[in-house]
Amino acid sequence: MQTRREAMGVLGAGAVGVVAGAARAGRVQEEEVAGACRRRRIPGTGELVPCIGMGTYRTFDVDPDGDMTAQVEVMKTFLAAGGSVIDSSPMYRRSEEVVGRVLGTIERTDLFYATKVWTEDGKEAGKSQMNASIDQMGAPVMDLMQVHNLVLWQTHLETMREWKAAGRIRYIGITEMRDFELVERLMKEEELDFVQVPYSIDDRRVEERVLPTAADTGTAVLVMRPFGAGKLFGRVAGREAPEWAVEFDCHSWAQFFLKFVLAHPAVTCPIPATSKASHMADNMRAGVGPAPSVGMQDRMAGVLA
Repeated sequence: MQTRREAMGVLGAGAVGVVAGAARAGRVQEEEVAGACRRRRIPGTGELVPCIGMGTYRTFDVDPDGDMTAQVEVMKTFLAAGGSVIDSSPMYRRSEEVVGRVLGTIERTDLFYATKVWTEDGKEAGKSQMNASIDQMGAPVMDLMQVHNLVLWQTHLETMREWKAAGRIRYIGITEMRDFELVERLMKEEELDFVQVPYSIDDRRVEERVLPTAADTGTAVLVMRPFGAGKLFGRVAGREAPEWAVEFDCHSWAQFFLKFVLAHPAVTCPIPATSKASHMADNMRAGVGPAPSVGMQDRMAGVLA
């Protein structure tokens, strides 16, 4: 098994093959490109997106007029491995601007831009913030706008629906770390396209109600904190990933933790963040090959017991 510190080679594209998702009813359909990141369908539209995305919390919060070499290398590695889903937020300080500047150096038109609105100052402040986010990230159209941590969600969802109808954003959603009862209710009542919630091998709270409700309502799921805010690596320090993980093409702890998340059929895309290109290559390798079965999750979780 390779360690987190060993660089993985950038993965190339190959022949396309369609893989039927059939672990259980409602399994997310996947399309595989040999040697590159699998794609999963957004339930509401059938649009395919790579099953590993990229978060930008802290890692892209650097001086946009300073040295961004690390961020450029991370982005190039992510895109070369078939990634496209890039998630940010105005809460992440300079991250949106840095994403925009980095992407300005790279010619790609198939990106999936996602960010959030995060203000308690009312509807007009929300509009101003969303406009700024779109401008800073350089998104021709914002693919996904989310209400960050449900702050003033009624007001911001109203604006987001108006903008979606006008073609300024394509999908709407919410993010939340704690109030899963409200997340469940909003999926049922507000016709959301996406939710973003924490989910990891050591935090399985959303399996009880949130993920089943997402499957029932046709809501796509972005996963924050798939590494437990980085704490999972500390729990396995000095240990090799289990040999049996090669059964689902897993070769490192990062891939192990991400493939655990991808085993759940309601998950669309985890969005780990990193400031190291070698770690990004390792993350993206988790999207290659089969995901574990749902029944394998308990065995995987047992490794941490």
